[in-house]
Amino acid sequence: MPVPFIMPKVDMDQEKATIVSWNRHNGDFVKQEETVLVVETEKVAIDVTAPATGTLAGIRFQPGDVVPVTTVIAYILKEGETLKDLPAAATAQATPAPAPLPAPQAPVQPSPVSAVAATPIAARMAREYNLDLAQVPAAGERITREDVERYLASRSTPARVPAPAAIPGQAPAGKIAATPAARRLAREQDVPLEGLKGSGPRGRIQAADVVALPRPVLAAPGERQAQVFPLAGMRQKIADRMQASFQDSPHISLTVEADVTRLEEARQHMNTLAARAGQGKVSLTACLVKVIAWALERNPYLNASLVDGQIFLWKDVNIGVATALEDGLIVPVIQGVGGLSIRQIADKLVDLSTRARENKLTLSDVQRGTFTVSNLGMFGIRQFRAVINPPESAILAVGAVVRKPVVVDEQDTIAVRPILSLTLAADHRVIDGVVAARFLADLVEGIEFPETLLY
Repeated sequence: MPVPFIMPKVDMDQEKATIVSWNRHNGDFVKQEETVLVVETEKVAIDVTAPATGTLAGIRFQPGDVVPVTTVIAYILKEGETLKDLPAAATAQATPAPAPLPAPQAPVQPSPVSAVAATPIAARMAREYNLDLAQVPAAGERITREDVERYLASRSTPARVPAPAAIPGQAPAGKIAATPAARRLAREQDVPLEGLKGSGPRGRIQAADVVALPRPVLAAPGERQAQVFPLAGMRQKIADRMQASFQDSPHISLTVEADVTRLEEARQHMNTLAARAGQGKVSLTACLVKVIAWALERNPYLNASLVDGQIFLWKDVNIGVATALEDGLIVPVIQGVGGLSIRQIADKLVDLSTRARENKLTLSDVQRGTFTVSNLGMFGIRQFRAVINPPESAILAVGAVVRKPVVVDEQDTIAVRPILSLTLAADHRVIDGVVAARFLADLVEGIEFPETLLY
């Protein structure tokens, strides 16, 4: 039998992915583990490899299509097999349709809501809006959140009709790099693609770029006006994760201050060495990541995850550093921090943050994190509390270094020192207050006496 080629699930909370491009086509011979197509999740674009060696056939979705995970997207014919061996659903689509969302092929008898295949989020939305899922057209094999949103939009704006496939006088489509889904949305919403900034690979315009375009809201005289930004794409992903984190994880927060005098002296010396070697500077964040890794190794419950009722104390210390993007936030992960020097950590930080802002991160760059650092000190924020990045159990919020008068010895001598505020948010299901306090005590010791790390 032909081998089903399914849309992979590469993240625990992934529900769908958008096909960016096919590297191989129907009839091409492919080898197992050979890259066949590129898909895009809410986080990154990834290469998808063939599940077996054979002939690629029965491609069911085209670039721009949003496909639920585990959906069959094509088949691999083994030696001796032909197109006749494909399932009927695959052979019915001999040529790709111009529109990425196929219309219902025949009248379908209504089925009970319980028998309709839908993602958990789609089912929850149906309950909230009192919808019959049997009436919601599905773009794929299961009804997704986007299907429900489209259905709700069609009910709230019954006068809207799809625009024709081509608009007289419109510039040739080939001049602008955009997915078919983005072009369809642009036609339906009368949005010119010219001037839109694409978030896809090589600046390709995605459907989310069209949806997220701010539009003025027309209001009657005297009413308030605003620009409307749909909660979609990366912003929707962040919203879902942060809401789930606050609902599922009982947060406790503890704040300490640390004198960074000696750590700054050490950093200045390292930067002198870096200048001699023609290398980049070492940031304070790089130094903190190294000290944090040392403190995590001494307090393993801070380097843990609660998954399906089990606590995982991770042996590897993989620290994510929250990085701001134009339209959201992403957390690239430095793997195996405990075995890296500060120089190596500094180089990795620069590389990850640069590729994050250029939308060039790979899936491995954002996975397997065990602890997250969020630093807003460069914006002058002295203290704040961050939200835990699930499935991790803790996150450290780093504020600005502020010069303060402090007591520096037993004779109550007052001196002005650079003081750093650190706020730990921890999942109280895994981490008790005293455990979190011990971690912070070790962290302060490592910052104020960096030589402790060598002891």
